[in-house]
Amino acid sequence: MPFAIPADWQPILAAETQKSYFPLLERFVDDERSKYAVYPPAEDVFNALRYTPYAQVKVLLLGQDPYHDEGQAHGLCFSVRPGIKPPPSLMNIFGELKSDLGCTFPNNGYLVPWAEQGILLLNAVLTVRAHQPNSHKDKGWETFTDAVIRKVNEKPDPVVFVLWGGYARKKVPLIDTSRHTIVQSAHPSPLSARSGFFGSKPFSKINAALERAGKSPINWQLPNL
Repeated sequence: MPFAIPADWQPILAAETQKSYFPLLERFVDDERSKYAVYPPAEDVFNALRYTPYAQVKVLLLGQDPYHDEGQAHGLCFSVRPGIKPPPSLMNIFGELKSDLGCTFPNNGYLVPWAEQGILLLNAVLTVRAHQPNSHKDKGWETFTDAVIRKVNEKPDPVVFVLWGGYARKKVPLIDTSRHTIVQSAHPSPLSARSGFFGSKPFSKINAALERAGKSPINWQLPNL
């Protein structure tokens, strides 16, 4: 089944989808879905692009791999559906939000309100086999999402790129730092949050960069659902 890239992004990514790796990636994901449970559901794979049209992207937050347990992943990095317990990395994000900006912990981990304000919540890999983290890495997704990062980098207006952890920081060469701002630190996962994520104040840094660029800051406080 061909991937359904949101209409707004289709002309921007048209050249990418014509490359030889792309149908191979589609076939790989189709084959995986025929044999295993794969997350997120097909209709949610490109939600990051769907919720944040190209023209509206002012922040790009890069994750690595979708959540791999049932009902968690829905196409936005770090986000889970309403009613799903926020995973540890997301709880650490909320903890840093509280210390940085005083935001209260919401009763959910649904980050769509951030996406709707112009934060592209992009994972480097967009699908995963159930309960097998990184099972879809090196199959072509990284080539595609690198192209998304390059296209965001081409925007004439300044964008804030948020790179947490060593994996995300490998994308620095894709970003023109003379025009854009990079906010980077350790990853919020329990393994690394205490070695440089906590206390890094990324959210106030993002808003300061947006205001310097003449853009409205993000309202980071998520509503209770």
